[in-house]
Amino acid sequence: MEADLLLKFIHLIGASVLLGTGAGIAFFMFWAGRGGDVGTIASTARMVVVADFIFTATAVIAQPITGFGLAYVKGYDFFEPWILASLGLYGLIGLCWLPVIFLQMRMRDEAQKALDQGLPLSPVYHRCMRWWFRLGFPAFIGTLAIFWLMIVRPTMG
Repeated sequence: MEADLLLKFIHLIGASVLLGTGAGIAFFMFWAGRGGDVGTIASTARMVVVADFIFTATAVIAQPITGFGLAYVKGYDFFEPWILASLGLYGLIGLCWLPVIFLQMRMRDEAQKALDQGLPLSPVYHRCMRWWFRLGFPAFIGTLAIFWLMIVRPTMG
């Protein structure tokens, strides 16, 4: 397989993992929280943290490596506007995702504590959930925008 096809394949898989894992995590956390069962919430939060570390973190590392590799192999100018816009959005997404990791771990711990003590979820859990959602929304939209930029590669100039 040619280097550009291998890089493109890995890059597309990584992008799909980022989008799919993000959407899946959001879906399951939302519905677990909506149901209100502390045991379900605690269990879901545990799996969300694991999924984020296994899938999202791996793709987060692979994306810039394969993206720069593709740009080099394809002969793209690294300063093309669509590449710069993608990198800017990637940075914004990262600024949203990093606190989300810690929020998820805090929500997991708060939910487990509530479950162990037979109590309802704490105000800390609910505050973390609100911030988790606020940060997840622009990250998800940013990911969709990067998909669009990768496909269309507009001149923007």
